[in-house]
Amino acid sequence: MHKIFELKEMDDEQLLGIAAELGIKGAKKKDKDSLIYEIMDKEAVLDSQKAPEKPAKKRGRPRKNASASEQNIDSKPDTAKQDPTAETAESRPQKSQEDKSVKKRGRKPRAASQEEAPAVSAEGQQTDTQTVQQEAVKEDKRNRKAKAQRPESPEQKPENQANAGSQAEQQNSEAATRPTEQQAEQPVQNPQQQIPAAKQQQMQPVQRDRRNQGGQQYGNGQQYNNNNGQAPHIQDRQYQQRLPIQYQQRPQPQPKIEFDGVIEATGVLEIMPDGYGFLRSSDYNYLNSPDDIYVSQGQIKSNALKTGDTVTGEIKPPKEGDKYFPLVRIKYINGRTPDFIRDRVPFDFLTPLFPNEKFTLLGNGHNDLSCRVVDMFTPIGKGQRGLIVAQPKTGKTMLLKSIANAIADNHPEAYLIVLLIDERPEEVTDMARSVKAEVVASTFDEPAERHVKVANMVLEKAKRMVECGHDVVIFLDSITRLARAYNTVQPASGKVLSGGVDANALHRPKRFFGAARNIENGGSLTILATALTDTGSKMDDVIFEEFKGTGNMELQLDRKLANKRIFPAVDVTLSSTRRDDLLYTQEQSNRIWILRNYLADMTSVEAMEFLKDRIEKTASNEEFLITMNGDKLK
Repeated sequence: MHKIFELKEMDDEQLLGIAAELGIKGAKKKDKDSLIYEIMDKEAVLDSQKAPEKPAKKRGRPRKNASASEQNIDSKPDTAKQDPTAETAESRPQKSQEDKSVKKRGRKPRAASQEEAPAVSAEGQQTDTQTVQQEAVKEDKRNRKAKAQRPESPEQKPENQANAGSQAEQQNSEAATRPTEQQAEQPVQNPQQQIPAAKQQQMQPVQRDRRNQGGQQYGNGQQYNNNNGQAPHIQDRQYQQRLPIQYQQRPQPQPKIEFDGVIEATGVLEIMPDGYGFLRSSDYNYLNSPDDIYVSQGQIKSNALKTGDTVTGEIKPPKEGDKYFPLVRIKYINGRTPDFIRDRVPFDFLTPLFPNEKFTLLGNGHNDLSCRVVDMFTPIGKGQRGLIVAQPKTGKTMLLKSIANAIADNHPEAYLIVLLIDERPEEVTDMARSVKAEVVASTFDEPAERHVKVANMVLEKAKRMVECGHDVVIFLDSITRLARAYNTVQPASGKVLSGGVDANALHRPKRFFGAARNIENGGSLTILATALTDTGSKMDDVIFEEFKGTGNMELQLDRKLANKRIFPAVDVTLSSTRRDDLLYTQEQSNRIWILRNYLADMTSVEAMEFLKDRIEKTASNEEFLITMNGDKLK
């Protein structure tokens, strides 16, 4: 069996050779330390399997050796720690005389012999043993073996024939008298070992009786005496038999694993002016939080990262004195590999097109009246820049919820973001629980700087995802309040428009709304924003007029319909989508043109009541358009 320092001095080839001899599997994949411990475990298993063979050899000893060992064990209680030859030389003749005297006096009354034996041994043995021990050591060294075997030979014969009735009784009587004599003699010779000697003497008659009753040979008796009883030997043998099973069940050493950077995290990157950045969490609306992850300047440059990139990577615990978790390794950026990100085209250089792929709002459990009216008169395509013009309390929030859930269920490939600016907190909670989209909000009790920062982070995130070919939809409520926040943050330029709007304040909200576009060869950014009108504020009217012609889809909501509890309160005659022929088939486009021509002379209330009555009678818009004819329209 090799030692651990011997194995450490060997090279890898020698260790692999030893592992091959021992039959260790997968040795080449393990490092040196694991292989060394594996070899030591395997050798220990092999040694433990060979260990049970040793007791079997003891059982096969000659009968002569067995008798000699038994005699030596019987003589130990008499001598304790002193030289055993001193007792065998001089005390044996005295013991034989004392035994005879005891037997003559008390053969018939056994109780009397047991009482007189301690008295005789206490008086005679105390003087004899002290004077004769030194002389017995010199005389008995040469003839120790012969003298030890001669007195035992007549006693062994009756023990071998213990099964006979008369001899068994005599032997039992002798075995009963001998321990009493030895127990009386032992405290005089060595009082310190009185307790261990008594235990050994008590074990001898029990063992002899077992041999007499079971008819076992001296070989088995030697095994019991040498092991000081049967139970320890059986326990050792059972333990040795369990060793191979325990080593087999022992878990194999695992390969070395680096626990550095095994936790993954995702966040939106915000690059600071100094060059480093942080991954912001959506749980905190992309603002400063304890969950921020530090990104070094080298990682930003090597991976060509920008503000708004959604980064997924491995992080590690901060070192002593650090505040944030550092980013160790980047796995994905906007769902793409880092190699793909290095070759991406910036958002401003992408080619915008008219929306030519329509968002399906019907199906998968969405067949309500709001979705059917919007899908028929103001279809929404990928890359649409839609403006929902609404008066207060016209149901614009409910309409946004319905459209958002319809797109989420029918287009799982699209990434939806609901951006709530200057809204009530209960509206934020209701939107987060009822819409299957990411909700980012800044309530009205927050400062304008926070409104602007949250809106910028959402816009940058959407741009980075579009650069990677994703379809993103942003629901903004509302763009009027976002423009108010930009106007508050914007430094005064000296040029003020009507309503107190700064001349340069509307540039940044226009950039936000103008980012919606359909990208050639993949990717689109769709923005549906609400604009408030008739609020009694001159600033809101100015903001609406600035955004009125920028969108390519406009959905008008009428307060008159909402007062009559007709929902959706859509003014069909004023709502339209630019280049809707790209989203319809030719037949659908022709029939919708006829329907619009018919509804043009009606008021908003009459047109909505007419549509509501006809649409509820059909299961789908296709059925409604197919069944439409001149008779039914009249």
